[in-house]
Amino acid sequence: MKIIPLATLLSLSLCASSSAVAAPPADLLITNAVVYADKPANTLAVQDGIITYVGNYSAAKKYLGPDTHVLDMEGAMVLPGFIDNHNHVFEAASEAGGSCELSPHEGLEGQVRYLEDCAAQATPGQWLIGYGFILELILSEDNPQTPLELLDDIFPELPVIFMEQTSHSMWVNSAALELAGITANSPEPQGGKYLKDPDSGELNGILLDNAGDMVMELAWNSLNNVFQQSYDGLQNGLAEAAAHGITTIGDGRMYWKRGWYEIWKAAQEKGELSARVSLRPWIYPEDDPAAQLRFLKSIQSREPDSRLIVDQVKMYSDGILINGTAKVIAPYKNSFVKDLPYGLNYIPPEDMKFWLSELNRISYGAHIHAIGDGAIRESLNAVEYARQQGSEQDYSLTHVEMIQDSDIKRLRPLNVTADFQVGSDYIVEQDHSWAEPFIGKKRAHSLMRLRPVFDSGANLTLSSDWNVNDINPLVGIANSLSMKKTGLPNIEAAIDAYTLNPAISLGLDDITGSITVGKSADLVVLAEDITRLDAGKIAETEILMTILQGEIVYDSEQ
Repeated sequence: MKIIPLATLLSLSLCASSSAVAAPPADLLITNAVVYADKPANTLAVQDGIITYVGNYSAAKKYLGPDTHVLDMEGAMVLPGFIDNHNHVFEAASEAGGSCELSPHEGLEGQVRYLEDCAAQATPGQWLIGYGFILELILSEDNPQTPLELLDDIFPELPVIFMEQTSHSMWVNSAALELAGITANSPEPQGGKYLKDPDSGELNGILLDNAGDMVMELAWNSLNNVFQQSYDGLQNGLAEAAAHGITTIGDGRMYWKRGWYEIWKAAQEKGELSARVSLRPWIYPEDDPAAQLRFLKSIQSREPDSRLIVDQVKMYSDGILINGTAKVIAPYKNSFVKDLPYGLNYIPPEDMKFWLSELNRISYGAHIHAIGDGAIRESLNAVEYARQQGSEQDYSLTHVEMIQDSDIKRLRPLNVTADFQVGSDYIVEQDHSWAEPFIGKKRAHSLMRLRPVFDSGANLTLSSDWNVNDINPLVGIANSLSMKKTGLPNIEAAIDAYTLNPAISLGLDDITGSITVGKSADLVVLAEDITRLDAGKIAETEILMTILQGEIVYDSEQ
């Protein structure tokens, strides 16, 4: 597939006929394409970043002028730019988040060679940050040492912290615990848990959820040259998003106490944002709400043509199933946290009601992490309370791995989006055997219920949660159609879940999400018409070009 700019050729041949027409000439004319719009079309015109025409080429000639840039798509498909409603684009490609990678396939002793490699590369006197282990493997009862003891053997003085791939647990050594002021007798923070050796009662080096988040914050803020590392990581992440046709990102979370907002603002001021981003500042469970609300109010911004929008927060209701920290209605069969049989809350139910009510006062919506059926119910209760107080903000629940029928019925009346991630390989076969030890076979095999949510009429979105899953939206679209029992019913529903529906969730559907006259020219060009492909072939489709506000931000030929 070769995309040929024909501006010079066509403007010369058609200038005479177009000059007599009143319609203003377009900056960009895209033609000879399969345009995914609400009516058959092969051409669209763009002026000042806005779509001004969608239809056939014969009627589009009036938009040609001497300076119009014409792109002949040679039969390629043009879709609305993908909107990834939950993407950690800031963290996923940053060395500040950890340049030391462990193995997701090794147990505790198998990690030694990776840890020794990390030690050889470590900077003396500076925290070592890494990632990549699997909690279940390093907590095996067969291990002769605790995770803490093994780390202390390799790192007796240097503080180290390793993030499990989901980010919901951290593995630290004694030097890190000392700097964080954590002992076996320390009170646990809201939404966090210090794991201890069952025999000795001493810390074993594993910090779950917010307990680990707080130590990671300490480590991150101690790094040298953290601004530049973070900025470079952001640019790497944005480039990856553009290469996969993503024009708008719902930020997975912005840890503003780590200076991340200043980095986003710098990228905006330098004109180096290749995606529109709805930033979602993190709500810190342990911090004073009044101070957080003041900060949120100070950074709020929503300009229609801006590539940086701040009007939603990220909140965690619970943790995750494999840690035993997702909040469930029926108790866990097995868990790493024996004294929390129902999981935990980052933000307790009554506090969630308070937060949504106060956030509404400063015109903020919320993107709420809710995995367990208990957390989903509690989050919906909080939204219901906010609605009763008159809130008209945009709310979404993300992950939604477990949900009861009675709560599915509440999504649409409460105008709450359900955001799913289906970019993992096991999704296609719906093999949730990983969850069986924690919640039992029956509950494990009724996870990720896309189809019942879709059938309820609720707004449903797909997202990547990159880098937990593949960033490619076509993988999520393909997988959502390949799920045998609970996937989406057709390709149109899957495309909407990565375009128009997330625009609705972000409150941006008047700006983007569809190829419609008056909306931003946010487009992705695909080598093939995916509406005519089998689900198994969709993920293999080549992305040729990404256009944001009429600007080409990715071209596969350059």
